[in-house]
Amino acid sequence: MLYEALEILREQVAIYINDSGLGSDKVSLDSITHFIDNPNTDDEELDNKVILSLLNLQEESSLKNQRNFAVQNGNPVYKNNPVHLNAYVLFTCNRNDYAFSLRSLAAVIEYFQGKKIFNHKNTVFTRNTQIMQAVKEFNFTIELYTPSFEELNYIWSMLGGKAYPAAVYKINLINIEREHIANQGALLTQINTTYIDIN
Repeated sequence: MLYEALEILREQVAIYINDSGLGSDKVSLDSITHFIDNPNTDDEELDNKVILSLLNLQEESSLKNQRNFAVQNGNPVYKNNPVHLNAYVLFTCNRNDYAFSLRSLAAVIEYFQGKKIFNHKNTVFTRNTQIMQAVKEFNFTIELYTPSFEELNYIWSMLGGKAYPAAVYKINLINIEREHIANQGALLTQINTTYIDIN
């Protein structure tokens, strides 16, 4: 659900930027390092775009010790617990001029100020690929994350040394689970007891 969550966010922000009059098809899910490493490339895929990139993943350790079984067809089925992730993402505004970059950044912040909870009930998205067609239920939240100047310096140094107008967001609780049964058993349906008279 990692790619799917980011693609849903990309599409939702792209719609809002278009509705704000800042251009259509202006949000790309890609690594900002592709542009920073090759700024003079002929590939204009990331030029004049808002680029959504994954920065880091963090496991939500407070949810690791949950029950690992469910009942299917009357029998207990044991699975490994899902991995609950917090994802840190970067929206980088690489528009044609600085003013458009700032306006696009403001639009990103405005959008998430108005909508912080995303689930299958309140979010309509395009299902034009097999991966997105398989998305049934999801639920995650997103919040603005403000790194310190030291952290910001480290982030941009790691990405290639050039800073652009950007915002970091934290996506809370993306669940990743493989459809794999570790073990199966039978339900306890009857208890037999024997009483012994010790008198």
